[in-house]
Amino acid sequence: MRRALPLAVALWIAPAPAAPAPPVFVVPVEGPIGPATADFVGRSLERAKKDGAQLVVLRMDTPGGLDTSMRAIIKDILASPVPVAAWVAPAGARAASAGTFILYAAHVAAMAPATNLGAASPVAIGGAPEKGEERRKGEERQPTQTETLVRKQTQDAAAYIRGLAQLRGRNAEWAERAVREAVSLSAEEALRQNVIDLIAEDLAQLLGTLDARKLTAGGAERTLATATAAAVTVERDWRTRFLGVLTDPSIAYILVLLGIYALLFEFSNPGLVLPGVVGAICVLLALYAFHLLPVNYAGLALILLGIAFMVGEAFFPAYGSLGIGGLVAFVIGSVILFDAEDVPGFEIPLGLIAGIAAASAGFLVFVLGMLVRGRRRPVVTGREEMIGAVAEVLEDCEREGWARVHGETWRVRAGGPLRRGERVRVTGMHGLVLEVKKEAVGGEGR
Repeated sequence: MRRALPLAVALWIAPAPAAPAPPVFVVPVEGPIGPATADFVGRSLERAKKDGAQLVVLRMDTPGGLDTSMRAIIKDILASPVPVAAWVAPAGARAASAGTFILYAAHVAAMAPATNLGAASPVAIGGAPEKGEERRKGEERQPTQTETLVRKQTQDAAAYIRGLAQLRGRNAEWAERAVREAVSLSAEEALRQNVIDLIAEDLAQLLGTLDARKLTAGGAERTLATATAAAVTVERDWRTRFLGVLTDPSIAYILVLLGIYALLFEFSNPGLVLPGVVGAICVLLALYAFHLLPVNYAGLALILLGIAFMVGEAFFPAYGSLGIGGLVAFVIGSVILFDAEDVPGFEIPLGLIAGIAAASAGFLVFVLGMLVRGRRRPVVTGREEMIGAVAEVLEDCEREGWARVHGETWRVRAGGPLRRGERVRVTGMHGLVLEVKKEAVGGEGR
């Protein structure tokens, strides 16, 4: 009894074990930033909020991407009640173009050694400004429409990143230079110029450095306890991977062509069903991808026009003019189909365009060759084939009787009497009655 009393007192005085720290979510942001990446990051932030995570780390390695997807990610970061740390890692990674904007928007900006960021100039839709319009002495040239568009995009992007820099207390002047002059920085230079908050070689060092740091997210101040927190890596699920494949411009391009050709095959052969089903699904998936991607609908119209011309050549032979014109329209439309030609990862490879154009040209040549050979072949059916055919008389008659032609029994009419078994040649056709004349002795039938 005396021994049990001190033990009970000790258990009563000893503190209860500390509750484990909330987890830290690690979300990989790799490759071009597009609709799939924006959807993945948005759902990961929602999951972090639902699961009570104390911090979300965006591990970034991106060459940039689409402006609409970048802005969607930034909106999710700014609205997130869970603080977000953007970390450019591992060594050799980069946060170029759209990645720089996301880095500036995050509550914490970090980089691993031997990484870089910057080059955030917007890409002009439709290509570079027109050349060859130099200003003459004493004259002021009005800016072209493309130059005006580029200027508007640059001003908008510069104001956007400056606002993010002011919100997070980072170097706004360099941020604006990254947009206007496309400058870049290494990790050490970025830290020295107050572009980022810290450098961390690995995740453990990053979480150790952020421990006990106070951050404001969702209108509330939070104190991080990341030193002992468990790091949970959020893997891309099937939906993200499927959306990534679907919004690949090359896949969307193949889907729309496959769907169009399948529907054309169904329309030309009604009742097959399968080509129509496959074509409808492919076209709808392609249209969904086009809704998410920066599509130039003039390019899509040229592709459809080109296909229509090539199909028209097969049905209305125009000595190649429709086919060649359709092939040219098809290639031009394919090249300009997407406006994001200079955004890494969001252009159609020229090799793919050349391959599909070559296959279309080969099919067109094959169809034209079949048509030419078909025109050269002798007629084997119809009225034209019957004229000149040899018939065998089946009964004796004066002027009109019955004869067998190509295994069929026909009524025949001649200029004189006919004898059974006699061979005659068809010279004309009046309704269902054949005009015949006696075959010359030694003549050859067909």
